[in-house]
Amino acid sequence: MAKVQTSAGVGVFPEKQDLRIPGPTPVPPAVLRAMSRPMINHRGPEFAELLGRVTRRLQSLMQTDRYVAILTGSGTAGMEAACANLVSPGDPVLVLEGGVFGHRWAEIARAFGAQVHRYEYPWETGADPDELARRLRATPGVRVVFATHNESSTGVLNDIEALSRACRETAPDALFVVDSVSGLGGAPLAMDAWGLDAVVSASQKCIMAPPGLAFVALSERAWRRAAESRAARYYLDLAAHRRLYEKGQTPWTPAVSVLYALDEALALLEAEGDEARLARHRLMRDMVRGGLAAAGFELMVEARFASPTVTAVRPPAGVDIEAVRRVARQELGVVFSGGQGKLSGQILRVGHMGYATPLDMIGAVAAAEMALMRLGAPISPGAGVAAAQRVWVEAGGAGR
Repeated sequence: MAKVQTSAGVGVFPEKQDLRIPGPTPVPPAVLRAMSRPMINHRGPEFAELLGRVTRRLQSLMQTDRYVAILTGSGTAGMEAACANLVSPGDPVLVLEGGVFGHRWAEIARAFGAQVHRYEYPWETGADPDELARRLRATPGVRVVFATHNESSTGVLNDIEALSRACRETAPDALFVVDSVSGLGGAPLAMDAWGLDAVVSASQKCIMAPPGLAFVALSERAWRRAAESRAARYYLDLAAHRRLYEKGQTPWTPAVSVLYALDEALALLEAEGDEARLARHRLMRDMVRGGLAAAGFELMVEARFASPTVTAVRPPAGVDIEAVRRVARQELGVVFSGGQGKLSGQILRVGHMGYATPLDMIGAVAAAEMALMRLGAPISPGAGVAAAQRVWVEAGGAGR
């Protein structure tokens, strides 16, 4: 008889995995159940009611009165839709690039024939509004500025409000477009109040629904630009989505089951409330940062830029970070992410967003500590867990 390995997440419980990655994130049971509802006619009244309700809930989450297009696709589909509708061939655009997803903006804009200028900033920090203003003055005629709200490849949260203000004051004719795929729901974002011209997000991160839906909201002046755009588009034509929305429909067959899930997930976020949800994400961030630092990991990002949804750390000296991930996954059932791009094989990323609690962060820190110990790292057992617990207690304990 084969020997059964009984470590968590393997052996007798192969499906028991603790996903601590920056998306897709764990999905609440009520959201999973919602996906099993019977299929409906996507041209019928039941779907119109569902689409309207979900759209209104997304508007509330984005803090906007603008129409939010719901696309069947990933977050990158939403990014491409923004470019396809707002960028004409030859347009000069400026991309804020401090990680893999900032670089993705540049790649997509280039694919649509834009003249791409790049403001590259260190991956350990956020973009500087004063430097953005300087770059805009040095590059007159920029039509669109592309920014990343939460750079999940590095664990950096950008000050989008300040960056948007710098853009408006320096280049008032330029549109300010934001990728908030890994930020919306876990970090503050106020589309209308901050003067954002486009916001892109998706279902599988802080919103805690399955992958499969992207969201794009445009300001009124962005809609005017879209009407003038010479870029080719069909499936991602946002004007077609807005026209059909007036009839309670989408132009193409939607992912109905994922919309059911999204509706339930947004209802759960509403029930928690904005203030409590954002506080929960900040607390989980602080617990992970405090716990991993105490366990011997090096925090990649200083506190003022630290994302409330994902933390990146470097390993203690002499430790292979990929071995840490492998031990955590294979022996402990906890899944962490590695580095992307130039950080591949150098960092560990811990997702703390969506359907997660402070107690989950205790487990994540414990798994990272256990992996270090199993690899022979000279650490004090429990130091990281104790540090994370102190952060939680100081924030109000289990009542949070």
